[in-house]
Amino acid sequence: MPYLTLPGVDLWYEDTGGPGTPVVLLHAASGACPCWEQQLPAFTAAGYRCIAYDRRTWGRSRRTDPAQQPGFVGDDLHALVEHLNLPPFHLVATAAGGIAALDYALSHPAQVRSLVAANTIGGVQDPEYLTVQQRLRPDAIQNLPVELRELGPSYRGTNPQGAARWLEIEQASRPHGAIPSQPLRQPITYARLSTMRVPTLILSGAADLLSPPALMRMLAAHIPTSRFASLSDAGHAGFWERPAVWNGLVLEFIGQH
Repeated sequence: MPYLTLPGVDLWYEDTGGPGTPVVLLHAASGACPCWEQQLPAFTAAGYRCIAYDRRTWGRSRRTDPAQQPGFVGDDLHALVEHLNLPPFHLVATAAGGIAALDYALSHPAQVRSLVAANTIGGVQDPEYLTVQQRLRPDAIQNLPVELRELGPSYRGTNPQGAARWLEIEQASRPHGAIPSQPLRQPITYARLSTMRVPTLILSGAADLLSPPALMRMLAAHIPTSRFASLSDAGHAGFWERPAVWNGLVLEFIGQH
């Protein structure tokens, strides 16, 4: 698969091609393109053209000039969209990728047919939201080993092979060390979310320690075009833990738009 050369980075992307409506997938901070191995077959079988990329310096994307400023997170996605000359597409994102996806859908609403933001805190900066977020995500949770923090207990207990594969992908996702932070062009606020016009599915996991359903309901409540759904037993990596159910919910939703 090719690289897209941008200021300071060669961006690795994968494109299944074909005439179907595009679906762009944005991974979590604990992953890269391989994390979508349980989604790509289902989405392509449903007729979609799937595009995934390793966000700046994750996975196979590589910095070409360490002195170069990392730029805005949505700019990398928009550069890829323009490079591939994509028509309006479905944007499907999880966790930290969901923050970038919300920002992109707010900044480029005509380009996004629908948005799925799964297991994400959303990056909301309003004090009320941040207070609840801090109560739900104390340091004791933040400091857990990544597999305890992100994988639900039911999944870890019953699928050790799947948990090991998830951890393998996570551990390989940052081969270049620390990830340079990419800011948003504008902060995400309740006021900004209230302007959302893109149909949005907010998808949570009932056992998610990092973006619990209570927090994601607060996020959904401020997006006028949103609907909310939750996966029982699933942790922060719902797309990985319960792929058949997760894929079904997402495909049903994007199929309506």
